Amino acid sequence: MPRLLWIVGLFVFPAGLIAQRDTLAGEPSPVLQDVIEDFLQNQGEGGEFDFNAIFEELEFFRERPLNLNLASEEELRGLRLLTDRQIMELLKYRRQAGSLISLYELQAVPTFDLDAIQRILPYVTIDGDLDDYQVSPLRMISQGKNEFFSRWSRIAEQQKGYTPLQAGEMAGRYLGDPNLLYLRYRHTYSNRLSFGFTAEKDRGEEFFTGSNRNGFDYYSAHFYMRDYNKTLRALALGDYNISFGQGLLLFSGFSYGKGSASTSIKRSGRTVYPYASVNEAIFMRGAATTLSFGDHLELTTFLSWRRRDGNLTDPDTSDTGLPFRDFTAFDLDGYHRTPGEIFDEKVISQFTSGGSLKYRIRNGHLAFNTIFDRFDKSLERRPRPYSRFYFRGRQLLNTSLDYSYIFQNFNLFGETALSDNGSIATVNGLLIGLDRRADLAVLFRHYPQDYVALNANPFAETSGGRNETGLYLGLEVRPSRLWTLNLYFDQWRHPWLRFNADAPSRGREFRGRLTYYRKRQLTVYLEAREEVKELNAPVNNGPFDRIIPHRLLLTRLHIAPQLSQALELRTRIDWGFADNAVEGKQFGFMVLQDILFRPIEFPLSFTTRFAIFDTEGYDIRFYHYENNLLYAFSIPPYYNRGTRFYLNLRYRPAQALTFEFRFAQTYWANQSSIGSGLEEIDGPVRTELAAQIKYQFNSKVR
Repeated sequence: MPRLLWIVGLFVFPAGLIAQRDTLAGEPSPVLQDVIEDFLQNQGEGGEFDFNAIFEELEFFRERPLNLNLASEEELRGLRLLTDRQIMELLKYRRQAGSLISLYELQAVPTFDLDAIQRILPYVTIDGDLDDYQVSPLRMISQGKNEFFSRWSRIAEQQKGYTPLQAGEMAGRYLGDPNLLYLRYRHTYSNRLSFGFTAEKDRGEEFFTGSNRNGFDYYSAHFYMRDYNKTLRALALGDYNISFGQGLLLFSGFSYGKGSASTSIKRSGRTVYPYASVNEAIFMRGAATTLSFGDHLELTTFLSWRRRDGNLTDPDTSDTGLPFRDFTAFDLDGYHRTPGEIFDEKVISQFTSGGSLKYRIRNGHLAFNTIFDRFDKSLERRPRPYSRFYFRGRQLLNTSLDYSYIFQNFNLFGETALSDNGSIATVNGLLIGLDRRADLAVLFRHYPQDYVALNANPFAETSGGRNETGLYLGLEVRPSRLWTLNLYFDQWRHPWLRFNADAPSRGREFRGRLTYYRKRQLTVYLEAREEVKELNAPVNNGPFDRIIPHRLLLTRLHIAPQLSQALELRTRIDWGFADNAVEGKQFGFMVLQDILFRPIEFPLSFTTRFAIFDTEGYDIRFYHYENNLLYAFSIPPYYNRGTRFYLNLRYRPAQALTFEFRFAQTYWANQSSIGSGLEEIDGPVRTELAAQIKYQFNSKVR
């Protein structure tokens, strides 16, 4: 069909496209919720997260929409609303047909249906501003949006760490109070400028006393500017994140892995971006810049110096100049609540530098990346068989080549990296658009046991980018506008020992999800996932550990009717079992009901959940995304026998002011206490309380 007829036909349905609800509404999209759940399920742990960066990027695009006619692959991926196939097809369409004449022309792009277009409409445009590079830094600083957050939370029940020492008891106690305090300010001018600070005190840490006489335990600040002119594409000062290639050297941002989005396996996005979160271990501190030289060449360089927490060895009495010779491990949790944790605080100096030289062509790029790390002390790990090939020493140099090339319906990408011990790791993938209704993803990775990179985060079954070789196949089929089938199969082996496998091991995983989705009416999916891993046997009668297959089968039914614009229900039923030859099968199930009431015009909204769970142990557990305070999310594991309830209230009396409150409680029917060590609660109930204030205002030049 000629392009003009497409556009005329599409304009017949503008109302259906423009009637867009606020997709943020204080929580990530369902796709992103699934990604977060999958990430934690694969890691085998739960947690709470601060995803400010994800939401702020969308808020930036809402105020200054992304130009689809000029956007690069990295910028399109930064939306986090498009699949790999949709990005590939849009770039291909631009090359073949030229610039889009209308946003509604997107329906002519394969894989872009009405739902996909509605999802991105608030954040994109096809018009470019002539003064994109004409805004002065003074104007960006004096104008823009300002946001202030203040958050408080605590556990209502008394934990052992806050009780007085009993007679004869030698264990320590937390030095601070049980309140978590969080403070944050940020100024933004569209998506061009960002600066601000973040401060946090964890539960149990001192506040304006002891080791924290200056107030909070953790402070972070940043200044970030992007697209200042056609040469200076990014400048970061203070705390920032940086990512190269497919993650064999470093990838700081939240990335896709194995999950329900079975063909979203490619790592990509902005190379440099600001850091404003509270994880005290995963950021750079210093300066970074990205410079563009013409249409093809781009250079990124960075420097970072920061103090790190670590476990020091015993004093070296033979050298009076160095009280401690080396350290055995990094301390990554960021807690400084006890004398021991405070003793490990900021005892290591780490200097990191590196860069990326990228050559762009019309259909892809080729980049050379390097990173160098040096410490003021030597990392000398405790001797363990599984860690024989882990990094040891004071400094490490890594280099890599990464590439991406699109040809018709094929996108070939990958990265090959070299560590300074001569070990070579590689990951290579292929995305194929089989037709308008089907996509295929293939990824092969080979990470030798002696490959070492301190910040590696590639696609893998395990973390660290080492000791793994595997092949992944993912398929997405869309038989009709309302139905989607996602499948993947992954098989891998570990040629050396691991923490919980005292011999070379292997594993496989299969997952399938069938989804029915009717916009603003109903979402239903049925899912099954099976994973088989070789791990140490729980009980060994002989002198040596032996590995045996551990099988995990999880199934889920999800039903989410949208009863009105303001009211949505979500029902989930999970069932599964864990099985091995020693312990036999451990079964489990859970049922949860969510109610989400978020009226557009009324200032009060709430989300609530009630869940019942019954599992025969920690090996069979379920992870579910929980709504939390604005920009903060929690995904705890549900296991043992009990119930969980939470209620989040949000009150917005004025456009600039938002108050929030959260109450969450878990009851374990088969436990007389909860937690262990200083976190232990004497009783079967754990209650979390939290409150937050957000104040937002705009700056204007007088």
